[in-house]
Amino acid sequence: MSTLALVADIGGTNARFALTDLAAPNVELHEAQSLRNADFASVQHAVEHYLQGIGSMPKHAALAVACPVGSDEIRLTNRAWSFSRRELQRTLGLDELRMINDFGAVAWAIPSLQRDSLVTLHGDASAPLRGPVSVLGPGTGLGVAQLVGSHEHGWHAVETEGGHTSFAPIGDEERAIAAWLTAQHGRTSTERLLCGKGLSEIDLVLRGGTAVVPATSLMPGESSLQRHGLRDPAEIVAAALEGHDIAARQTLARFCAVLGSVAGDCALIHGARAVVIAGGIVPRFIPFLRSSAFRERFLAKGRMAALLETVQIHVITHPQPGLLGAATALRSRDL
Repeated sequence: MSTLALVADIGGTNARFALTDLAAPNVELHEAQSLRNADFASVQHAVEHYLQGIGSMPKHAALAVACPVGSDEIRLTNRAWSFSRRELQRTLGLDELRMINDFGAVAWAIPSLQRDSLVTLHGDASAPLRGPVSVLGPGTGLGVAQLVGSHEHGWHAVETEGGHTSFAPIGDEERAIAAWLTAQHGRTSTERLLCGKGLSEIDLVLRGGTAVVPATSLMPGESSLQRHGLRDPAEIVAAALEGHDIAARQTLARFCAVLGSVAGDCALIHGARAVVIAGGIVPRFIPFLRSSAFRERFLAKGRMAALLETVQIHVITHPQPGLLGAATALRSRDL
């Protein structure tokens, strides 16, 4: 009987798939592919397209999705996709289907990461990682999870929706950004800033942008971001790193400062010994992050600053931590 299993990491923008061999001594990924969600009508269609392409029909699967997974009905937070896990399992002919929050999967990946897949921003890079570990990262949204345990006694990932906590601005610039975002969305969570679109919206505010007008119809070749007067986040990051675009550099610097504050808050809430940053955005500008106010804002917690000095900070550079974590979780009975 085949021991191959399907693993997936399904976010707001992309759906990533791979196979893993549950009988192998170490967690490995095979046949990894990334598909654009916009090309498919549903999660089921994306899964079936991947499986047909590789010519395999495994009987076990773990899907990491960007939303809460506590009920049978799964609704992605940043994508208009929903499905019944029982119905999906039946349709795909699976004996086992595990659902994991996407950042829970990232947390599960950490014990399986090689040290060269972590860049250390603070602390001893050779010191063993011990829980609790705060795991967070900006992408299409802001993922937050917790990893508890140790290599000696085993690990357990705690899934959260911590990215939706209220944003606490510091200084006039952040208060202006928060006021603008609240006017657009009715509430400003930390995810509103610490995500791809959030980077674009910070940039618009710092460039003196006005209220966003809801799009009615897009012109041929026009993106939703362009229709709203927003620059693409990848363009902002590239311009900031190139060095001549002052607004882009201010935007990325503010983004890093806010990330530092939120990471410090997570460490205090979780009682963390380490903070691990993941997501699709931060690995693109680690040197900029290192030289930014990130560390200063991480420590700016008054009487708790000395405690936070002892917390390790790492960035995941592995290209597919969600898939790796889904595979790790599928091999674990503690899920």
